[in-house]
Amino acid sequence: QVQLVDSGGGLVQAGGSLRLSCAASGRTFSNYAMGWFRQAPGKEREFVAALSWSGGNTLYADSVKGRFTISRDNAKNTVYLQMNSLKPEDTAVYYCAAGFDSLATMTGVQYAYEYWGQGTQVTVSS
Repeated sequence: QVQLVDSGGGLVQAGGSLRLSCAASGRTFSNYAMGWFRQAPGKEREFVAALSWSGGNTLYADSVKGRFTISRDNAKNTVYLQMNSLKPEDTAVYYCAAGFDSLATMTGVQYAYEYWGQGTQVTVSS
């Protein structure tokens, strides 16, 4: 089992920045690919970013590419999502997730992620 705790959400003005954190405990964190997903009100949960277990491979949704950066610190069992140039359409509950490194996890397939955080709310005002 891997337990994930998301944090760092909040209210920010458009153009601002936030950094989300996801602290992991349980099984060896470094064995897992990590992803961030988000769900806006009335919409389905969608893929945001993925990072391989080594940190060497990343994938971003087109909507966040160039603005968001996913990273990990395996020594701290933590994954981060740095969000810059935030837009109102980025408003959502953000979830981190963990799954074994695979093509599916690295292409953002949700069912490939076995463990999920509880979510943290990000609200971007215009």
